[in-house]
Amino acid sequence: MSDLAIQYQKIQNQIQAIQDECGRSAPTLIAVSKSQSFESILELYELGQRDFGENYAQELIEKDEKLKARGILDLRWHFIGHLQTNKVKSVLPRIYSIHTVSSSKLAQEIVRRVSLIQPPLEKLPIFVEVNLHRESSKSGVTPEEVISFVENHSQYPQLNILGLMCVPDPDQDTTEAFRSLAKLELQCRPFTQGQLSMGMSSDFQVALRCGSTHIRLGTILFGRRNY
Repeated sequence: MSDLAIQYQKIQNQIQAIQDECGRSAPTLIAVSKSQSFESILELYELGQRDFGENYAQELIEKDEKLKARGILDLRWHFIGHLQTNKVKSVLPRIYSIHTVSSSKLAQEIVRRVSLIQPPLEKLPIFVEVNLHRESSKSGVTPEEVISFVENHSQYPQLNILGLMCVPDPDQDTTEAFRSLAKLELQCRPFTQGQLSMGMSSDFQVALRCGSTHIRLGTILFGRRNY
């Protein structure tokens, strides 16, 4: 077995152990393939991985084209980076979900573009990004605004608001951050569906114990990125 295959199985075992410990359903493991080689993506796909995450529109488009040229049509792309409104048009036909809807301006551009796609696109699954610690370097809706934001944007039939997403400040208590996001998501019901996109390579086990349904793993899975 390759190093990637061994690490993939190790992570699967860790996830299963937490499922057994906490009695939780299986989460969606998103393999963050930013700056990773096409060969590594292909190997993970052949091991059964279907959900992949990308941060940049152009990189996603290039990888998607190469995969489709190989006849791979069932890979699910999750956009997990900061999405500029002028990139929405190019990525929408290729993605399964967006985890970083961080403003009304972006949400409305997504709605507009979804409406124009032919053949018509069904509701687009999204997560609302929450800036839990109000960091100036990060995008996202503040905790105080998120409930009204979700309710206001749930009126759009083009959007399927699954839940909330966050990237906590590493200097803060990660467990408390994840618990806070879970509490906020509960307060957003019935306009959300109980989904939480939280947890990366350094903290995914904590996130799973706090109720995460979607974990985003890059370095721990692929190893160091090839910038």
